[in-house]
Amino acid sequence: MKTILVPFYDDDIAQNALATSWLVAERFSSYVEALFVMRPPQIFDGEGIALAGSYMTQLKDEERRLAESAHQRFQSAIESRGVPIAEVSTPAEGVTAGWRETEGLEGQIIGDYGRLFDLIVIGRNFGQPWIDWSVMCEAALFETGRPVLVAGSQTPSSIGERIVVAWNGSTETARCIALSMPFLERAESVVVLTVEGWQVPGPGGDQVTAHLQRNGIKATARAVDAGSRSVGEAILDETKDFNADLLVKGAYTHSRLRQLVFGGATRHLLNHTPIPLLMAH
Repeated sequence: MKTILVPFYDDDIAQNALATSWLVAERFSSYVEALFVMRPPQIFDGEGIALAGSYMTQLKDEERRLAESAHQRFQSAIESRGVPIAEVSTPAEGVTAGWRETEGLEGQIIGDYGRLFDLIVIGRNFGQPWIDWSVMCEAALFETGRPVLVAGSQTPSSIGERIVVAWNGSTETARCIALSMPFLERAESVVVLTVEGWQVPGPGGDQVTAHLQRNGIKATARAVDAGSRSVGEAILDETKDFNADLLVKGAYTHSRLRQLVFGGATRHLLNHTPIPLLMAH
């Protein structure tokens, strides 16, 4: 986890995601890059009528103002923590940070550029009305091949000390475990959680636990019955009981469309997990 990408805007949600990324960076001496994506102005309005040049200029000026405002917030955040500015290629010990601005659509930019980074940290529900954080998150999950850390509603005091792995036997969760090994190897304790009736054909939680233990990870297995709860609710209840500061789960074992229509554990956790959620597809 030596390089971390954080989509950043001038709002408290983005700043919370940045603060969460500092906790990760301090564990791994990482380079954290804040990314502001400037949307290109639309040439035509909704009825196909070309916009006047003066209005296009106004839109560009407003986007430039938003970028500068976000950059100022970022500068204040790193100065308050004493984090030095550096390039990703600059040899350094400890946490360093960088700033990047680029033009395009958020989902496309992050889906492409995010492939360079070890981890992408995304805030939930950005304070900017034109930004759909879920589109950004899904682009990171489906297009980058990298793990995505969805920041919780509040900046945690720790991350990765007590971890719950929500295991359902799927390829997606197996991949997520592999990508989260830097966290798992440093954790004080790890619970491999299975929920009855949630499994797809694949290894059981006890088998996963044994293989994690073989890697020197302090892992135990736990199986629960959801009862009247949804799977997502059961996972969150167990995560709270364990006092976990990180939840690890594969994303979208079922399709995005099915989860959008019928609901599902991934969508429930994305919307409601109060602690950082590490996912991969």
